[in-house]
Amino acid sequence: MRICAPLLFKNRQPSMTVFLEGYRKTGGYQGLKKALRDMTPAAVRQEVKASALRGRGGAGFSTGLKWSFFPADEPGDKYLVCNGDEMEPGTFKDRQLLLADPHHLLEGILIACYALGIATAYIFLRDAYRDCAANLERAMAEARDAGLLGDNILGSGFNCEIHLHRSAGRYVCGEETALLNSLEGRRPNPRAKPPFPAVKGLFGKPTALNNIETLANVPHIITGGADWYRGLALTEQGAGTKLYGLAGHIETPGCVELPIGMPLGELIRDFGGGVWQQRSFKACLPGGASTPYLTAAHLDVALDYDPLEQLGTRLGTGGVVVFDDRTCMVAATLNLLRFFARESCGWCTPCRDGLPLVCWLLERIESGQGSHEHLAMLQEQLRHINGRSFCALALGAMGPVEGLLRHFTEEVVDHIRRGCCPLKN
Repeated sequence: MRICAPLLFKNRQPSMTVFLEGYRKTGGYQGLKKALRDMTPAAVRQEVKASALRGRGGAGFSTGLKWSFFPADEPGDKYLVCNGDEMEPGTFKDRQLLLADPHHLLEGILIACYALGIATAYIFLRDAYRDCAANLERAMAEARDAGLLGDNILGSGFNCEIHLHRSAGRYVCGEETALLNSLEGRRPNPRAKPPFPAVKGLFGKPTALNNIETLANVPHIITGGADWYRGLALTEQGAGTKLYGLAGHIETPGCVELPIGMPLGELIRDFGGGVWQQRSFKACLPGGASTPYLTAAHLDVALDYDPLEQLGTRLGTGGVVVFDDRTCMVAATLNLLRFFARESCGWCTPCRDGLPLVCWLLERIESGQGSHEHLAMLQEQLRHINGRSFCALALGAMGPVEGLLRHFTEEVVDHIRRGCCPLKN
């Protein structure tokens, strides 16, 4: 796994974990120190809002705006929950961050808790990330011994406890309210909204939820300032850097930190080594398994939220999965849909019954038993499922299907006409 071109996460090195001493040598915990000694909680919230930081977990919602809905100045129990349920295929950037530098996350959580008037935070981590959990537990012990965690942090009077919760693991726990149910020991079904977690979340109390990478950006915003942070991006509307996960049919898969707005083709060529085995680029998932495909016609697009949304896809988690010219896109989409159908919580009909039906239709087409009626049914399911499920799992699951029907309809029809997959030898 390769990590290169560090801009914010300066301590992140391959096959190496940074300890507290190393983190502090490169400015670690200076953001927390500045926030506690020189800034009010409201000033921290305003700085994050002015930075234009958007959630790095997939939805891309403005972090500062999300915090503005939180009752930060009201008394009573409140919680922060860090979403570390990184289970989407093609996404592994949070794992790399925790393996290399867990103090980045801890500092971000502490600053966020100070800004929102929170004394208790939980890190919800998928159970498979056991090496990450060990790193976090070691880093939390270091922070506590150094007076950076617990009571009277840095002599400021600010108290904050962080608890690590290792989940049994389900993809649906990436949905924030399903995560809260799981954290409470309940079945991880999504909750009806409103009320939103900022009003009634964990244990019925106001709760702020953010992704690991999102919170890890916060210390740099505080130390460098909002204007500096926005200036790191390559696009006018962008802000900051992004951890891009490169996987699939490329020469050098890995995790790279680069400015928001990096052109897709440049990312694949210069940082992924290009398409493997001297083959040609056919398509990619630009932001993890739940995002619609891009094709060779889109290699110049800037990897930023708005440019990708204009193309009908999303930046998502920044997990770029590349497919070469020998890939059957029907088979690739079927593989993804099998995962999503298995991970549905079964709470609502469009997801519970719709996704298995989509799998069946793709199986028929891929096996050579498909018909034009099956293609019409697939297009119909896209309309019936999108926007009608209880949470966003089904909507995300249909992202690859939407991309398949938009960009590779001829390939689907070719399966039907030939009565077999035209790309199999």
